[in-house]
Amino acid sequence: MNNYEEKCSRLLVAMERYTKEDCVVAFSGGADSSLILKLACLMAEKQGNKVHAVTVHTRLHPMNDLKLAEQTAKEMGAIHRVIYVDEFQEAGIAQNPPDRCYRCKKYLFEQLKVLAGELGSSTVLEGTNEDDLHEYRPGIQALRELEIISPLADAGMTKEEVRRVAAEYQIPTAGRASAPCLATRFPYGTVLSVELMQKVEAAETMIKELGFYNVRLRIHDEIVRIEIDEEAVPAFIENRKKIIRFLKKQGFYYITLDLEGFRSGSMDIGMQS
Repeated sequence: MNNYEEKCSRLLVAMERYTKEDCVVAFSGGADSSLILKLACLMAEKQGNKVHAVTVHTRLHPMNDLKLAEQTAKEMGAIHRVIYVDEFQEAGIAQNPPDRCYRCKKYLFEQLKVLAGELGSSTVLEGTNEDDLHEYRPGIQALRELEIISPLADAGMTKEEVRRVAAEYQIPTAGRASAPCLATRFPYGTVLSVELMQKVEAAETMIKELGFYNVRLRIHDEIVRIEIDEEAVPAFIENRKKIIRFLKKQGFYYITLDLEGFRSGSMDIGMQS
């Protein structure tokens, strides 16, 4: 048995154990949480138990994520629920502090645990993977404090391995690009604006619709720094006039392309994990 197979085996054994009672899955609709939900539904069905897929609707995540999450959860056989929160007011993140992710995760998962208690479940699962443990992710500390279970990370599954398993289970979101919260587009200390984040979301969506996979607009005061995959740069240059016109309509006037290309967490340079 190779390392990948060992990880898969550990994951399946753990998921069977977690679904011996009704469980709750924090479900964003991305590849990680979709894999957790798929396995939970398969294991729970065998044992006659329920899986509640809970999507937290926040002002920091793209609106399309909610529709996708609802559709995917129903297709997998889970009971889909939505928690509506205003983390700007409740989590103390309006000025994008360096521990924003910790504050936000703590607040969101506290709400999720309350719902889990109302549903009679003591098991709350979420989709952190092994790679996340090696980046600046202060929100992971909040998960640990609240005793939220991270089956993928516990099994040592990397992001690439998660996508591989998800593809084997024919999960539609297996190849979907990551969609982290929109606050990651701004330097720490920036006063966050819902209006500006909506403009960033619209611009990223437009660029993706041109055929680009990973797209991030990083906002540095009046300068927009666009990150895309390095191999996509020639295609971006070909489409640059169309992209510039759209961005200027959104109110962005100083538009740059990052020569280093897309990289997760580029706003976290210098931060300690």
